[in-house]
Amino acid sequence: MVSAITKTLKMNNKTIYVSLVSILTLFLLLDYIPGMHALSAWVTPPLALFLGLAFALVCGQAHPKFNKKTSKYLLQYSVVGLGFGMNLHSALASGKEGMEFTIISVVGTLLIGWFIGRKMLKVDKNTSYLISSGTAICGGSAIAAVGPVVKANDSEMSVALATIFILNAIALFIFPVIGHALGMSQHDFGTWAAIAIHDTSSVVGAGAAYGEEALKVATTIKLTRALWIIPIAFATSFIFKSKGQKISIPWFIFFFILALVVNTYLLGTTDLGVQIGNAINGLARKTLTITMFFIGASLSIDVVKAVGIKPLIQGVLLWIVISCSTLAYIYCF
Repeated sequence: MVSAITKTLKMNNKTIYVSLVSILTLFLLLDYIPGMHALSAWVTPPLALFLGLAFALVCGQAHPKFNKKTSKYLLQYSVVGLGFGMNLHSALASGKEGMEFTIISVVGTLLIGWFIGRKMLKVDKNTSYLISSGTAICGGSAIAAVGPVVKANDSEMSVALATIFILNAIALFIFPVIGHALGMSQHDFGTWAAIAIHDTSSVVGAGAAYGEEALKVATTIKLTRALWIIPIAFATSFIFKSKGQKISIPWFIFFFILALVVNTYLLGTTDLGVQIGNAINGLARKTLTITMFFIGASLSIDVVKAVGIKPLIQGVLLWIVISCSTLAYIYCF
């Protein structure tokens, strides 16, 4: 019975693929219709990635060429669009106090991630680097920015994103509980959440659950860390340069910087400009959500078997290290 159902799903995988993309897109667009936001809010990047992964593992791959090309360019466009949601002054001002530790933690996380992934667990180079980058900076956004630079394929992107999103979802629920159990102040919890939780959305969620001051501190510090996407992307282009190969310049990062500057000095100065920036950023988040489905749908059961559980172990170990070391820094200094 189960075998017959699976066979039927695989035979109709292209129809199911188009249907899922259409449904996700429709629900995301409902956000633009007054009173329909609640129906659109449930479509999140983790959910889209999960649906893509479930589709690939149950139904098999569909339209692989379209999937690969679309996910590549949508990722880059989405990263640029996210720049319209950031303010350079706010990020720099908020990060002055913890800038030194931010630098140490970002570089340290990348180095520790390399040691755990490559030396201990023998995870492939691209996947290990993507997981480390996502943990060090800002989760899925960092992976989306760094992935094209290292020329990561869809399978490597899927594994890294899935690992980060799983841990990110867990953190949203357990961090406030741990914070209260340890009796952490609002400021200390906000600092801890901003550094130890991967994605900005979960940092904001955890901060809001803990308190108003925690939310403010967590959000501003996370914005500062998000700026590290820029130097890390450029550094990555040098690190992953093969012998005899020209350095692959991540041109879309220049457009990300341009978007950040335009949003700060042009759009952010007027109410209309702010609305335009928010609209572009909102659209970018929607395209990033759809991209997560495309990336997830590119995975195959053969890749899952080949990769195994090692990337998840790397993500968990690295997460534990950065969480505990941040707590130690907060209590000691």
